[in-house]
Amino acid sequence: MGSNPAISFGRQAARAALDAAEERFAANNTLSKAQHELAIGSLPGGNTRTLLHTSPFPLCMKQGKGAYVWDLDGHKYLDLVGELSAGLLGHTHPQVQATIRRTLEETGVSLGATTQHEQALAAELCARFRLARVRMTNSGTEANLHALAAARHVTGRRRVVVFSGAYHGAVLSFPNDHAGDAGDAAPAPAPNTVDRADFVVVPRYNDLALARRVIEAADDLAAVLVEPVQGAAGCIPGGREFLAGVREAARSKGAVFILDEVKTSRLAPHGLGAELGLGPDLVTLGKYIGGGLAFGAFGGREEVMRAYDPRVRGSLAHSGTFNNNTLAMSVGRTVLADVYTPDVCVRFNHKGDRFRERLAEVARGSRLSFTGRGSLIGLHFTEDGTEEITCREDVNRKQRTDLRDLFWFEMLEAGFWITRRGVIALILETPDEELDRFVEAVKNFLERHRDIMMVE
Repeated sequence: MGSNPAISFGRQAARAALDAAEERFAANNTLSKAQHELAIGSLPGGNTRTLLHTSPFPLCMKQGKGAYVWDLDGHKYLDLVGELSAGLLGHTHPQVQATIRRTLEETGVSLGATTQHEQALAAELCARFRLARVRMTNSGTEANLHALAAARHVTGRRRVVVFSGAYHGAVLSFPNDHAGDAGDAAPAPAPNTVDRADFVVVPRYNDLALARRVIEAADDLAAVLVEPVQGAAGCIPGGREFLAGVREAARSKGAVFILDEVKTSRLAPHGLGAELGLGPDLVTLGKYIGGGLAFGAFGGREEVMRAYDPRVRGSLAHSGTFNNNTLAMSVGRTVLADVYTPDVCVRFNHKGDRFRERLAEVARGSRLSFTGRGSLIGLHFTEDGTEEITCREDVNRKQRTDLRDLFWFEMLEAGFWITRRGVIALILETPDEELDRFVEAVKNFLERHRDIMMVE
Protein backbone atom coordinates (compact mmCIF):
# COMPACT_ATOMS: atom_id res chain seq x y z
CA MET A 1 0.00 0.00 0.00
CA GLY A 2 1.43 3.39 -0.99
CA SER A 3 1.89 6.32 1.34
CA ASN A 4 -0.80 8.98 1.69
CA PRO A 5 0.25 12.05 -0.39
CA ALA A 6 -1.65 14.43 1.93
CA ILE A 7 0.17 13.11 5.00
CA SER A 8 3.50 13.27 3.22
CA PHE A 9 2.86 16.86 2.15
CA GLY A 10 1.77 17.80 5.68
CA ARG A 11 4.97 16.45 7.18
CA GLN A 12 7.07 18.28 4.60
CA ALA A 13 5.26 21.52 5.40
CA ALA A 14 5.75 20.95 9.12
CA ARG A 15 9.47 20.31 8.56
CA ALA A 16 9.83 23.52 6.58
CA ALA A 17 8.03 25.55 9.27
CA LEU A 18 10.18 23.95 11.98
CA ASP A 19 13.43 24.62 10.13
CA ALA A 20 12.45 28.27 9.72
CA ALA A 21 11.55 28.58 13.41
CA GLU A 22 14.86 27.05 14.46
CA GLU A 23 16.76 29.49 12.26
CA ARG A 24 14.93 32.42 13.86
CA PHE A 25 15.68 30.99 17.31
CA ALA A 26 19.42 30.81 16.59
CA ALA A 27 19.45 34.34 15.18
CA ASN A 28 17.50 35.81 18.10
CA ASN A 29 19.49 34.16 20.92
CA THR A 30 23.16 34.68 20.14
CA LEU A 31 24.17 35.29 23.77
CA SER A 32 22.51 32.05 24.93
CA LYS A 33 24.38 30.24 22.16
CA ALA A 34 27.68 31.76 23.26
CA GLN A 35 27.00 30.82 26.88
CA HIS A 36 26.23 27.23 25.85
CA GLU A 37 29.50 27.01 23.93
CA LEU A 38 31.32 28.31 27.01
CA ALA A 39 29.57 25.79 29.27
CA ILE A 40 30.64 22.88 27.07
CA GLY A 41 34.19 23.54 28.25
CA SER A 42 33.43 22.43 31.81
CA LEU A 43 30.14 20.51 31.70
CA PRO A 44 29.42 17.41 29.59
CA GLY A 45 27.25 18.80 26.82
CA GLY A 46 27.22 22.12 28.66
CA ASN A 47 24.61 20.76 31.06
CA THR A 48 24.15 19.51 34.61
CA ARG A 49 20.41 18.82 34.38
CA THR A 50 19.50 16.70 31.38
CA LEU A 51 15.86 17.76 31.10
CA LEU A 52 16.88 21.37 30.45
CA HIS A 53 18.96 20.59 27.37
CA THR A 54 17.33 21.54 24.08
CA SER A 55 18.60 21.55 20.51
CA PRO A 56 20.23 23.47 18.87
CA PHE A 57 21.19 24.97 22.25
CA PRO A 58 19.31 25.78 25.46
CA LEU A 59 18.22 29.26 26.41
CA CYS A 60 20.20 30.67 29.32
CA MET A 61 18.06 32.58 31.80
CA LYS A 62 19.50 35.62 33.54
CA GLN A 63 16.75 36.60 35.98
CA GLY A 64 13.40 35.62 37.39
CA LYS A 65 10.94 37.94 39.07
CA GLY A 66 7.40 37.09 40.06
CA ALA A 67 5.91 34.98 37.27
CA TYR A 68 8.44 36.09 34.64
CA VAL A 69 11.94 35.17 33.49
CA TRP A 70 14.45 37.00 31.27
CA ASP A 71 17.13 35.37 29.12
CA LEU A 72 20.64 36.62 28.39
CA ASP A 73 19.48 38.23 25.15
CA GLY A 74 16.94 40.34 27.03
CA HIS A 75 13.74 38.54 26.06
CA LYS A 76 11.00 38.48 28.71
CA TYR A 77 8.80 35.39 29.11
CA LEU A 78 5.80 34.44 31.15
CA ASP A 79 7.08 31.45 33.11
CA LEU A 80 4.86 28.43 32.44
CA VAL A 81 7.63 25.97 33.27
CA GLY A 82 7.16 26.77 36.95
CA GLU A 83 10.37 24.85 37.71
CA LEU A 84 8.57 21.62 36.82
CA SER A 85 6.02 22.35 39.63
CA ALA A 86 8.62 23.36 42.24
CA GLY A 87 8.27 27.04 41.30
CA LEU A 88 4.67 27.38 42.44
CA LEU A 89 5.41 30.61 44.35
CA GLY A 90 7.34 32.29 41.55
CA HIS A 91 10.84 33.72 41.76
CA THR A 92 10.70 36.54 44.29
CA HIS A 93 7.85 35.84 46.68
CA PRO A 94 8.10 38.44 49.47
CA GLN A 95 7.17 36.09 52.32
CA VAL A 96 9.75 33.54 51.22
CA GLN A 97 12.39 36.24 50.97
CA ALA A 98 11.48 37.60 54.39
CA THR A 99 11.68 34.13 55.95
CA ILE A 100 15.12 33.51 54.45
CA ARG A 101 16.44 36.84 55.74
CA ARG A 102 14.98 36.28 59.18
CA THR A 103 16.40 32.77 59.43
CA LEU A 104 19.87 33.91 58.37
CA GLU A 105 19.84 36.76 60.88
CA GLU A 106 18.26 34.96 63.85
CA THR A 107 19.33 31.33 63.43
CA GLY A 108 22.09 30.90 60.85
CA VAL A 109 22.74 27.83 58.70
CA SER A 110 24.39 24.42 59.13
CA LEU A 111 24.12 24.24 62.91
CA GLY A 112 24.90 20.52 63.03
CA ALA A 113 22.02 19.85 65.43
CA THR A 114 18.27 19.49 65.58
CA THR A 115 16.41 22.80 65.55
CA GLN A 116 12.94 24.11 66.34
CA HIS A 117 12.45 24.81 62.63
CA GLU A 118 12.64 21.08 61.91
CA GLN A 119 9.92 20.17 64.41
CA ALA A 120 7.70 23.06 63.36
CA LEU A 121 7.74 22.02 59.70
CA ALA A 122 7.24 18.35 60.60
CA ALA A 123 4.15 19.22 62.64
CA GLU A 124 2.81 21.31 59.74
CA LEU A 125 3.42 18.50 57.23
CA CYS A 126 1.74 15.90 59.45
CA ALA A 127 -1.32 18.08 59.99
CA ARG A 128 -1.61 19.23 56.38
CA PHE A 129 -1.08 15.86 54.68
CA ARG A 130 -2.52 13.63 57.42
CA LEU A 131 0.68 11.79 58.26
CA ALA A 132 1.45 10.15 61.60
CA ARG A 133 5.20 10.73 61.24
CA VAL A 134 7.47 12.37 58.66
CA ARG A 135 11.17 12.64 57.82
CA MET A 136 12.94 15.25 55.66
CA THR A 137 15.18 14.76 52.65
CA ASN A 138 16.82 16.99 50.05
CA SER A 139 14.66 16.03 47.07
CA GLY A 140 11.72 13.98 45.88
CA THR A 141 14.18 11.42 44.53
CA GLU A 142 15.59 10.87 48.00
CA ALA A 143 12.11 10.76 49.50
CA ASN A 144 11.12 7.90 47.20
CA LEU A 145 14.38 6.03 47.76
CA HIS A 146 13.95 6.16 51.53
CA ALA A 147 10.26 5.27 51.33
CA LEU A 148 11.17 2.17 49.33
CA ALA A 149 13.86 1.30 51.85
CA ALA A 150 11.27 1.52 54.65
CA ALA A 151 8.88 -0.75 52.74
CA ARG A 152 11.60 -3.31 52.17
CA HIS A 153 12.61 -3.13 55.83
CA VAL A 154 9.15 -3.69 57.29
CA THR A 155 8.12 -6.40 54.81
CA GLY A 156 11.44 -8.21 54.52
CA ARG A 157 10.92 -8.28 50.73
CA ARG A 158 12.63 -6.58 47.78
CA ARG A 159 10.49 -6.14 44.68
CA VAL A 160 8.43 -3.07 43.77
CA VAL A 161 5.57 -2.67 41.29
CA VAL A 162 5.59 0.60 39.33
CA PHE A 163 3.80 1.82 36.20
CA SER A 164 4.87 2.49 32.63
CA GLY A 165 5.48 6.20 32.12
CA ALA A 166 6.29 6.80 35.79
CA TYR A 167 9.00 9.10 37.04
CA HIS A 168 9.85 8.86 40.72
CA GLY A 169 13.13 10.76 40.63
CA ALA A 170 16.48 11.04 38.93
CA VAL A 171 17.37 7.37 39.48
CA LEU A 172 13.82 5.98 39.51
CA SER A 173 12.49 6.38 35.98
CA PHE A 174 10.26 4.06 33.93
CA PRO A 175 9.67 5.72 30.56
CA ASN A 176 7.81 4.00 27.75
CA ASP A 177 8.32 5.79 24.48
CA HIS A 178 7.60 2.94 22.09
CA ALA A 179 5.02 0.43 23.31
CA GLY A 180 1.46 0.79 22.11
CA ASP A 181 -0.99 -1.98 22.87
CA ALA A 182 -1.93 -3.47 26.21
CA GLY A 183 -0.39 -6.75 25.13
CA ASP A 184 3.09 -5.26 24.61
CA ALA A 185 5.84 -6.31 26.96
CA ALA A 186 6.43 -4.04 29.93
CA PRO A 187 9.16 -1.45 29.37
CA ALA A 188 12.46 -1.77 31.16
CA PRO A 189 13.47 0.77 33.80
CA ALA A 190 15.69 3.58 32.52
CA PRO A 191 19.38 2.62 32.40
CA ASN A 192 20.28 4.80 35.39
CA THR A 193 17.53 3.40 37.64
CA VAL A 194 18.91 1.87 40.84
CA ASP A 195 18.21 -1.81 41.62
CA ARG A 196 16.71 -2.28 38.16
CA ALA A 197 16.04 -5.98 38.65
CA ASP A 198 13.83 -5.28 41.66
CA PHE A 199 11.15 -3.40 39.69
CA VAL A 200 8.11 -4.90 38.01
CA VAL A 201 6.56 -2.47 35.51
CA VAL A 202 2.82 -2.55 34.76
CA PRO A 203 2.64 -1.86 30.97
CA ARG A 204 -0.30 0.56 31.15
CA TYR A 205 -1.24 3.20 33.71
CA ASN A 206 -4.98 3.44 34.50
CA ASP A 207 -5.58 -0.21 33.54
CA LEU A 208 -6.83 -1.69 36.81
CA ALA A 209 -7.38 -5.24 35.57
CA LEU A 210 -3.84 -5.39 34.23
CA ALA A 211 -2.43 -3.82 37.41
CA ARG A 212 -4.18 -6.41 39.57
CA ARG A 213 -2.78 -9.26 37.49
CA VAL A 214 0.76 -7.92 37.70
CA ILE A 215 0.57 -7.22 41.44
CA GLU A 216 -0.97 -10.62 42.23
CA ALA A 217 1.72 -12.41 40.19
CA ALA A 218 4.66 -10.49 41.66
CA ASP A 219 6.86 -12.51 44.00
CA ASP A 220 8.70 -11.06 46.99
CA LEU A 221 6.62 -7.86 46.73
CA ALA A 222 7.57 -5.10 49.18
CA ALA A 223 5.73 -2.11 47.73
CA VAL A 224 3.55 -0.64 45.02
CA LEU A 225 4.64 2.87 44.06
CA VAL A 226 2.32 5.08 42.00
CA GLU A 227 1.69 8.73 41.12
CA PRO A 228 -1.92 9.97 41.28
CA VAL A 229 -1.06 12.05 38.20
CA GLN A 230 1.79 10.87 35.99
CA GLY A 231 3.81 14.03 35.53
CA ALA A 232 6.63 13.06 33.16
CA ALA A 233 4.20 11.12 30.96
CA GLY A 234 2.36 14.36 30.24
CA CYS A 235 0.19 15.13 33.30
CA ILE A 236 -2.10 12.11 32.94
CA PRO A 237 -4.50 11.77 35.91
CA GLY A 238 -5.17 8.42 37.51
CA GLY A 239 -8.81 7.51 37.93
CA ARG A 240 -10.20 7.23 41.45
CA GLU A 241 -11.32 3.63 40.92
CA PHE A 242 -7.95 2.71 39.40
CA LEU A 243 -5.91 4.16 42.26
CA ALA A 244 -8.17 2.69 44.95
CA GLY A 245 -8.00 -0.69 43.23
CA VAL A 246 -4.20 -0.56 43.10
CA ARG A 247 -4.15 0.23 46.82
CA GLU A 248 -6.35 -2.77 47.62
CA ALA A 249 -4.31 -5.06 45.39
CA ALA A 250 -1.13 -3.96 47.17
CA ARG A 251 -2.60 -4.57 50.61
CA SER A 252 -3.95 -7.96 49.64
CA LYS A 253 -0.32 -8.94 48.95
CA GLY A 254 0.90 -7.47 52.22
CA ALA A 255 2.84 -4.80 50.30
CA VAL A 256 3.28 -1.17 51.30
CA PHE A 257 1.20 1.24 49.19
CA ILE A 258 3.31 4.34 48.44
CA LEU A 259 1.75 7.40 46.84
CA ASP A 260 4.22 9.70 45.10
CA GLU A 261 2.85 13.20 45.75
CA VAL A 262 6.09 15.04 45.05
CA LYS A 263 4.24 17.03 42.38
CA THR A 264 0.59 16.40 43.15
CA SER A 265 0.36 17.53 46.77
CA ARG A 266 -0.18 21.03 45.33
CA LEU A 267 -3.43 19.94 43.64
CA ALA A 268 -5.63 19.59 46.73
CA PRO A 269 -5.65 21.08 50.24
CA HIS A 270 -4.38 17.90 51.92
CA GLY A 271 -2.78 16.32 48.88
CA LEU A 272 -4.46 14.49 46.03
CA GLY A 273 -4.41 11.20 47.90
CA ALA A 274 -6.62 12.65 50.63
CA GLU A 275 -8.90 14.22 48.02
CA LEU A 276 -9.36 10.79 46.41
CA GLY A 277 -9.76 8.99 49.75
CA LEU A 278 -6.77 6.72 49.18
CA GLY A 279 -5.23 6.56 52.66
CA PRO A 280 -1.74 5.46 51.50
CA ASP A 281 0.72 3.76 53.83
CA LEU A 282 3.45 6.20 52.82
CA VAL A 283 3.42 9.53 50.97
CA THR A 284 6.40 11.23 49.34
CA LEU A 285 6.59 15.02 49.04
CA GLY A 286 8.87 17.71 47.63
CA LYS A 287 9.05 20.43 44.98
CA TYR A 288 7.11 23.62 45.88
CA ILE A 289 7.13 23.04 49.66
CA GLY A 290 10.73 24.26 49.77
CA GLY A 291 9.71 27.58 48.24
CA GLY A 292 12.48 27.24 45.66
CA LEU A 293 15.00 25.60 48.00
CA ALA A 294 15.97 21.94 47.76
CA PHE A 295 13.41 19.91 49.71
CA GLY A 296 11.83 16.50 50.03
CA ALA A 297 9.98 14.51 52.67
CA PHE A 298 8.31 11.16 53.22
CA GLY A 299 5.85 10.10 55.86
CA GLY A 300 2.83 8.02 56.71
CA ARG A 301 1.69 5.36 59.13
CA GLU A 302 3.60 5.20 62.41
CA GLU A 303 4.30 1.46 62.19
CA VAL A 304 6.03 1.93 58.82
CA MET A 305 7.89 5.11 59.76
CA ARG A 306 9.19 3.39 62.90
CA ALA A 307 11.71 1.80 60.54
CA TYR A 308 13.66 5.07 60.89
CA ASP A 309 13.31 5.60 64.65
CA PRO A 310 16.91 5.66 65.96
CA ARG A 311 15.65 4.55 69.38
CA VAL A 312 14.53 1.22 67.94
CA ARG A 313 17.10 -1.55 67.76
CA GLY A 314 17.79 -2.58 64.17
CA SER A 315 16.19 0.53 62.64
CA LEU A 316 17.42 1.98 59.36
CA ALA A 317 19.92 4.82 59.30
CA HIS A 318 18.80 7.93 57.46
CA SER A 319 21.39 10.66 57.47
CA GLY A 320 21.98 13.67 55.25
CA THR A 321 23.89 16.83 56.04
CA PHE A 322 21.16 19.09 54.70
CA ASN A 323 18.02 17.08 55.61
CA ASN A 324 17.07 19.59 58.31
CA ASN A 325 18.83 22.69 56.98
CA THR A 326 17.41 25.78 58.64
CA LEU A 327 16.50 27.63 55.44
CA ALA A 328 14.38 24.90 53.88
CA MET A 329 12.76 24.05 57.22
CA SER A 330 11.70 27.61 57.97
CA VAL A 331 10.66 28.41 54.39
CA GLY A 332 8.66 25.18 54.14
CA ARG A 333 6.56 26.13 57.14
CA THR A 334 5.96 29.61 55.73
CA VAL A 335 4.84 28.13 52.41
CA LEU A 336 2.28 25.79 53.96
CA ALA A 337 1.08 27.88 56.89
CA ASP A 338 1.09 31.39 55.44
CA VAL A 339 1.19 31.32 51.63
CA TYR A 340 -0.26 28.18 50.04
CA THR A 341 -3.06 27.67 52.52
CA PRO A 342 -5.89 25.20 51.82
CA ASP A 343 -8.21 27.99 50.62
CA VAL A 344 -5.57 29.36 48.27
CA CYS A 345 -4.91 25.84 46.99
CA VAL A 346 -8.57 25.28 46.10
CA ARG A 347 -8.97 28.59 44.30
CA PHE A 348 -5.72 28.22 42.39
CA ASN A 349 -6.48 24.74 41.11
CA HIS A 350 -9.99 25.73 40.06
CA LYS A 351 -8.30 28.48 38.05
CA GLY A 352 -6.02 25.86 36.48
CA ASP A 353 -8.96 23.64 35.56
CA ARG A 354 -10.73 26.53 33.84
CA PHE A 355 -7.55 27.44 31.98
CA ARG A 356 -7.08 23.88 30.70
CA GLU A 357 -10.73 23.69 29.61
CA ARG A 358 -10.34 26.91 27.60
CA LEU A 359 -7.22 25.54 25.91
CA ALA A 360 -8.98 22.27 25.09
CA GLU A 361 -11.87 24.17 23.51
CA VAL A 362 -9.53 26.24 21.33
CA ALA A 363 -7.64 23.11 20.22
CA ARG A 364 -10.67 20.94 19.46
CA GLY A 365 -10.39 19.39 16.00
CA SER A 366 -6.63 19.88 15.86
CA ARG A 367 -3.61 17.65 16.49
CA LEU A 368 -3.11 19.36 19.86
CA SER A 369 -4.84 18.09 22.99
CA PHE A 370 -4.53 18.75 26.71
CA THR A 371 -4.54 16.61 29.85
CA GLY A 372 -3.98 17.41 33.50
CA ARG A 373 -5.56 18.39 36.74
CA GLY A 374 -5.68 21.76 38.42
CA SER A 375 -2.49 23.74 37.99
CA LEU A 376 -0.57 20.96 36.19
CA ILE A 377 -1.24 20.64 32.45
CA GLY A 378 0.12 18.42 29.69
CA LEU A 379 0.19 19.17 25.95
CA HIS A 380 0.06 16.32 23.43
CA PHE A 381 0.59 16.48 19.66
CA THR A 382 -0.69 13.38 17.86
CA GLU A 383 -1.44 12.48 14.26
CA ASP A 384 -5.15 11.96 14.94
CA GLY A 385 -5.63 14.57 17.70
CA THR A 386 -6.32 11.97 20.41
CA GLU A 387 -8.24 13.58 23.27
CA GLU A 388 -8.93 10.59 25.53
CA ILE A 389 -5.48 9.92 26.99
CA THR A 390 -5.34 7.57 29.97
CA CYS A 391 -1.74 6.41 29.64
CA ARG A 392 1.40 7.12 27.65
CA GLU A 393 0.71 4.13 25.41
CA ASP A 394 -2.40 5.87 24.06
CA VAL A 395 -0.20 8.38 22.22
CA ASN A 396 3.27 6.89 21.81
CA ARG A 397 2.93 5.67 18.25
CA LYS A 398 0.97 8.74 17.18
CA GLN A 399 3.21 11.49 18.54
CA ARG A 400 4.15 14.40 16.31
CA THR A 401 7.36 15.69 17.83
CA ASP A 402 7.84 18.01 14.85
CA LEU A 403 4.64 19.86 15.72
CA ARG A 404 5.52 19.89 19.41
CA ASP A 405 8.91 21.44 18.66
CA LEU A 406 7.40 24.00 16.30
CA PHE A 407 4.93 24.99 19.02
CA TRP A 408 7.77 25.40 21.52
CA PHE A 409 9.81 27.67 19.26
CA GLU A 410 6.82 29.83 18.35
CA MET A 411 5.59 30.14 21.93
CA LEU A 412 9.05 31.47 22.82
CA GLU A 413 8.62 34.08 20.12
CA ALA A 414 5.26 34.99 21.64
CA GLY A 415 6.88 35.44 25.07
CA PHE A 416 6.02 32.16 26.83
CA TRP A 417 8.54 29.89 28.56
CA ILE A 418 7.30 26.27 28.58
CA THR A 419 9.04 22.91 28.60
CA ARG A 420 9.79 21.55 25.16
CA ARG A 421 8.22 18.21 26.05
CA GLY A 422 4.94 20.00 26.73
CA VAL A 423 4.26 20.38 30.46
CA ILE A 424 2.85 23.50 32.10
CA ALA A 425 3.05 24.15 35.85
CA LEU A 426 1.25 27.35 36.76
CA ILE A 427 2.77 29.92 39.09
CA LEU A 428 0.53 31.27 41.84
CA GLU A 429 0.85 34.96 41.00
CA THR A 430 0.37 34.65 37.22
CA PRO A 431 -1.98 37.46 36.09
CA ASP A 432 -5.26 36.32 34.56
CA GLU A 433 -4.66 38.50 31.52
CA GLU A 434 -1.44 36.57 30.83
CA LEU A 435 -3.34 33.29 30.78
CA ASP A 436 -5.79 34.95 28.38
CA ARG A 437 -2.85 35.94 26.23
CA PHE A 438 -1.56 32.35 26.14
CA VAL A 439 -4.96 31.01 25.08
CA GLU A 440 -4.96 33.57 22.28
CA ALA A 441 -1.41 32.61 21.29
CA VAL A 442 -2.42 28.93 21.04
CA LYS A 443 -5.42 29.90 18.94
CA ASN A 444 -3.22 31.99 16.63
CA PHE A 445 -0.69 29.17 16.31
CA LEU A 446 -3.39 26.74 15.22
CA GLU A 447 -4.82 29.22 12.72
CA ARG A 448 -1.39 30.12 11.35
CA HIS A 449 -0.58 26.44 10.76
CA ARG A 450 -4.06 25.26 9.96
CA ASP A 451 -2.85 23.16 7.03
CA ILE A 452 -0.64 21.01 9.23
CA MET A 453 -2.44 21.25 12.59
CA MET A 454 -6.06 20.45 11.78
CA VAL A 455 -7.25 16.83 11.62
CA GLU A 456 -8.98 16.02 8.33
